[in-house]
Amino acid sequence: MTISRERELTSAAPVRHSRSVDAAARRTAFWFVAPALTLMGLVAAFPIGYAIWLSMHQYSVRVSGLSRFVGFKNYIDALASEAWWQAFGQTFTFATISVSLEVLLGVGMALLLNLAFRGRALMRSALLVPYAILTVVSAITWQAMFDPHLGLITEVLRTLGMPGGDTIWLAESGYAMAVMIMADVWKTAPFVALLVLAGLQVISSDVYEASALDGATKLQTFFFITLPLLRPAILLAAILRLLDALRVFDLPFVLTRGANGTGSMSLLAYQQLRESRLVGEGSALSILTFLTVMVVAVIYLRFAGGNLRGTTKEKI
Repeated sequence: MTISRERELTSAAPVRHSRSVDAAARRTAFWFVAPALTLMGLVAAFPIGYAIWLSMHQYSVRVSGLSRFVGFKNYIDALASEAWWQAFGQTFTFATISVSLEVLLGVGMALLLNLAFRGRALMRSALLVPYAILTVVSAITWQAMFDPHLGLITEVLRTLGMPGGDTIWLAESGYAMAVMIMADVWKTAPFVALLVLAGLQVISSDVYEASALDGATKLQTFFFITLPLLRPAILLAAILRLLDALRVFDLPFVLTRGANGTGSMSLLAYQQLRESRLVGEGSALSILTFLTVMVVAVIYLRFAGGNLRGTTKEKI
């Protein structure tokens, strides 16, 4: 055996050993999480499977239990309806604007709460108050504040002579969407702030000390050090909020019942299923909503997954 051959075998041995150890660790990890995954799969699989079964049938509104199999007809009718595409567009409009504002405000709030000042712990605790309030209660509160006769905000606008004081906000398209976005941002921006604040806490102070020694300004430090290191936390907060906003139901249900350009995909499915008693059509709409959220999640993770894990490699 030649010397070069011996060297190849010697160098290959640690690689094979490392691969076998990794494979054993993955198998062990799989068996540890298998019971939880199985339970989660059973809990989630039955409702989804039953909803798919319902969506492929047409049920009689006169005779209880009378149904007939129609295949994908309910899906075809839903995708061909103007109501679905209106709800689709309104949902994405709401989600895009509200999540963008929540991320901007959340980052600002996190940077403020990361500073050292008296009462910082109390401020961080108070930050949880809006997020702890039930969404229905939050919606009722904002509905009362924009009441055309007794609402606090409309009364202030009317007293100051500003635009919107004499407007019935929840009765006009555009204004109603603005109220829904404000209610959502007020409630969930603190959630984004908490996630970003957690990301700020793990950034080492040595990084900032090194940048100060190099003569970097505070603005340069923020854009070239803080923001890149906060990218995984910001992206995680954005995807969690985006998926939640795409499934919004309670805000439009309480504020306007989906009228005046504030409908959502979930609310439309509810109205068909519960109010119109169209079980098959409503189930098809709920499955389409589920698929829409899943597609958005897959696309987001496909393009931002590396940044979420902090493993994206910079191109040189």
